[in-house]
Amino acid sequence: MDDHSPDLILRGAPAPFAAPAGCHALTVTEVQHYTDRLFRFRVTRPASFRFRSGEFVMIGLPNAERPVMRAYSIASPAWDDTLEFYSIKVTDGPLTEHLQQIREGDTLLMRQKATGTLVLDALRPGKRLWMLSTGTGIAPFASLIRDPETYERFDQVLLLHGCREVAELAYGAEITEATRHDPLVGELAHDRLRLVNSATREDYPVRRRITDLITSGDICDMLGVPPMAAEDDRVMICGSIAMLADCKAICLSAGLTEGANNRPAEFVVEKAFVD
Repeated sequence: MDDHSPDLILRGAPAPFAAPAGCHALTVTEVQHYTDRLFRFRVTRPASFRFRSGEFVMIGLPNAERPVMRAYSIASPAWDDTLEFYSIKVTDGPLTEHLQQIREGDTLLMRQKATGTLVLDALRPGKRLWMLSTGTGIAPFASLIRDPETYERFDQVLLLHGCREVAELAYGAEITEATRHDPLVGELAHDRLRLVNSATREDYPVRRRITDLITSGDICDMLGVPPMAAEDDRVMICGSIAMLADCKAICLSAGLTEGANNRPAEFVVEKAFVD
């Protein structure tokens, strides 16, 4: 039997599983498939695990002596008592080929330390927070829009999500609507959180690339805000490699400076990817 056979996914919480050193063993509590390319899942959260909203962690399956681990942004906020992830499905992906077959009760592995640049501490104070995402790059923003601290720091939270197909926009729309009705942050988010969805390969009210919306100035007209400027605007970026480069160039041309955990500035880019 191949070490990566899905038959070696630990099913139904057998006898207590001894996780490798530096890892937590987590139990899958929920799985939802959106399309043949996208799904989300929830797992138990270890009592000792701490993270900041927007960070990512390495996860994998206990299906080999040296399991394949990949970076996944945590899509749930720091206050949540479970952990949520949003994933693509890759037929030949070393991890996602098997990860997409998980179901409730299965066991996952997670490294004990979270990290990442898409955190509020990496940005200087400002008025508007732009969250620019494509595909599963919306995951860290699903965490941040549900964190009360986001609304303590910014007057407006502008979430842009671009996908190829309309069905791929469902997760972001679902999370945004749930946030507006959340008992903890709903009142804060109701009038301050704005979502702009765009599809590039199907008919949709907004059929444009995010970068085109910004450079043309159309997004500012849609949202009723001025063009990006270093004085008031802060930007977080997560998506494909090409999208990261294009959005970074837009920020630099607007006079924004790239920040980091130890050097807060006007925009940050997440450079960790799923397979």
